[in-house]
Amino acid sequence: MSTTMLTLIALTPIISVLLFLVILRWPASRAMPLSLVITVLVAMTIWNVPAAQIGGAMTNGVVSALEILFIVFGAILLLNTLREGGALDTIRQGFTDISPDRRVQAIIICWLFGSFIEGASGFGTPAAIAAPLLVAIGFPALGAVMVALIIQSTPVTFGAIGTPILVGVSSGLEGITGYTPDQLTEITQHVSILHAIIGSFIPLFMVAMLTKFFGKSRSFTEGLAAWKFALFAGVAFTLPYVTIAVFLGPEFPSLFGGLIGLAIVIPAARRGWFLPRQVFTFEKEEDWEEDWKGTLKTEPISTTSRVSMVRAWVPYMLVGVLLILTRLEALPFQAMLQQFVIDLGEPFGGGVGVDSTPLYLPATILVAVSLISIAIYRMPLKHYAVAVTSAFKTVVAAAAALIFAVPMVQVFINSGVETNEFGTMPFQLALGAESVFGPQWPMVSSVIGALGAFVAGSNTISNMMFSGFQYETAELIGVTGTTTVALQAIGGAAGNMICVHNVVAASAAGGVTGREGTLIRRMLIPTAYYVLFAGALASVWFYGFGFNIGSVILVAIIGSLIYAVVRGARHSKEEAELRKSA
Repeated sequence: MSTTMLTLIALTPIISVLLFLVILRWPASRAMPLSLVITVLVAMTIWNVPAAQIGGAMTNGVVSALEILFIVFGAILLLNTLREGGALDTIRQGFTDISPDRRVQAIIICWLFGSFIEGASGFGTPAAIAAPLLVAIGFPALGAVMVALIIQSTPVTFGAIGTPILVGVSSGLEGITGYTPDQLTEITQHVSILHAIIGSFIPLFMVAMLTKFFGKSRSFTEGLAAWKFALFAGVAFTLPYVTIAVFLGPEFPSLFGGLIGLAIVIPAARRGWFLPRQVFTFEKEEDWEEDWKGTLKTEPISTTSRVSMVRAWVPYMLVGVLLILTRLEALPFQAMLQQFVIDLGEPFGGGVGVDSTPLYLPATILVAVSLISIAIYRMPLKHYAVAVTSAFKTVVAAAAALIFAVPMVQVFINSGVETNEFGTMPFQLALGAESVFGPQWPMVSSVIGALGAFVAGSNTISNMMFSGFQYETAELIGVTGTTTVALQAIGGAAGNMICVHNVVAASAAGGVTGREGTLIRRMLIPTAYYVLFAGALASVWFYGFGFNIGSVILVAIIGSLIYAVVRGARHSKEEAELRKSA
């Protein structure tokens, strides 16, 4: 069978997901079971994958789905615990005191606090924590999930203390001819510089989409009017991020970039620096579209005493500290937590091992901190029981989708059979793309990374699958392998915005289960921006600026960004003049 035909067949599982979720707008709980069936049929009939191997992959997927559900449960439980303890009311007031502007609040919570959590944890935890927190302070649930997913981009490559680079890229390049371990430093530097250029505009993207889809005027311009603050917050994260990556390596750019950004941006916002002239807020909840609303309970709880700001934030501060302590290899805690392993071996004898380290999951920390919060807020146990019950109900609603989505991904990834003349389905997709694009490969390197993350739900796994292929393809067409691997890592980070189980998990955490297709359609906008910008920058770097596709796309993107900033500045000025005349 030809490479082209195999590539088209390998696309079938991905097309099925896009068809059912994005085009037909089915809920994930309906779309993913059918996509799983299609993927299994393709694996068995075309890829000749034995039933035992498929069974092992599906079992591994179910275990991974349960881990994701555990993380969602922990994030919602912690939020519910704060609500029952009376801390959410204090947190709401705290953000209003910084700024009542919803654009400012979204940037601080998602872009900065979320990046810190991503740097410490990974696993999709930032969206699971940020989305319900935004709902709690008055955001429409669908909007909260949307902006929480957008930050699953720039910080992801250095998430979980650098795992996508240290594990994903290193494993993917192991044994590749011409690669030496010291090139990992060069890859890290290339990744951070490209991410910093592209990612500095992500807060602007975030607020523009927020006002377009959830503002009264349904206008990008309202978001663009916050351009000063958005760009300031973008650089406040990316500047320390790239500095740390270049001089210290891949472990801490996202974690400390988020912390340093918070330390810079919050005091500046309190002083009114760079804030928009006109405050943006949402319409009254009774005027919201029904599709915007979620199922999370966030009403304040009556308590006998007011919770101080410090005490209200103690649980989230504990989560951050414990995530750092348990992720540093220099400390003994990581090894201690990883010692407890649930090992199912190879359940069907098909070569796919299944295991889990539940104590090492971020969910364990989230649940532990929620228990500690009982004492922090002197909470009656019956109130904590309400928090547990509510979190459990939310997770059950998402289980149907994840229990099918993640096994589908595992069957897709584990489709390699030694007797075949071709590789796994993901690898076949990459081969097909390389045969089509040839010398223009730098333009699509990041797209392959995003595709890997879309199907695998992980930047790390995407890097494992494709880093070696990216390096060797670069050598064949005469460009630098380390840069194409950097593009792979960047695309793998951007793909987290649209990967199915990230979207399902964030939707569950935000209480909007069933609206995954709507979210993926909207996430395609920032994802396309990210991978095209990365490809254009690399293409111009390799081939120079001239009449080529990279230069054309680069001019178009830069021109669009300049236009967006100018339009936002003009809108802000017009608002100020209207306010004066009134």
